[in-house]
Amino acid sequence: MSEQADHQRAALSRRLGHEFANADLLNVALTHRSAGGGDNERLEFLGDSVLNMVIAHALFEARPHAPEGDLSRLRASLVRERTLAEVATELELGPCLQMGQGERRSGGARRASVQADALEAVIGAVFQDAGFEAAASLVRRLFADRLTDLPSADSLKDAKTRLQEYLQGRGRELPRYEIVSTSGVDHERHFVARCSLADAPQTADGEGSGRRRAEQAAARAMLTQLESGHE
Repeated sequence: MSEQADHQRAALSRRLGHEFANADLLNVALTHRSAGGGDNERLEFLGDSVLNMVIAHALFEARPHAPEGDLSRLRASLVRERTLAEVATELELGPCLQMGQGERRSGGARRASVQADALEAVIGAVFQDAGFEAAASLVRRLFADRLTDLPSADSLKDAKTRLQEYLQGRGRELPRYEIVSTSGVDHERHFVARCSLADAPQTADGEGSGRRRAEQAAARAMLTQLESGHE
């Protein structure tokens, strides 16, 4: 490893607030599979479990009256790839990653999935190095601001769920969805979905790169119509 890489990883340890007794664990956590040899995938597997457990417990304590569904949505918003990549960026994890030249040239160190995986691997490495409480303390510190400023659980519901609850709350029947058109080549399909109400001649269309995305877009369009009074 180069002297520059040593300095980067030492600086990362300081940002993490954890001095590794076994520095090799951090080295493995920061090694992408494209580098060849040992990589961080096993530590990522371990860190993912620790992360989910710690975030679940933090939410359980922070929202003592929230039902399971709300807690699950909140946890999903915190442990999703985009959020983990944001935390990794704040830690300046990308420049510390060891990867193959081709992967790095293609922007791999900045890719959200790569950064998210590496963050989980680092959490796993801290767990292996110093135990659960050290890893839990790290997670709580990294996610402190996000745990303090939690969104409402309702705002995290997908459009189809929100539309269903809107209609059920008014004693109305559930909507229907159908795909009205598809286009594009096999690996780049484009879908147009239509959402129809069972008790009114009202429809709304949505588009997306997959069936589910198109249906979600159609549900959002229908919600906009209903909430604006266009019934």
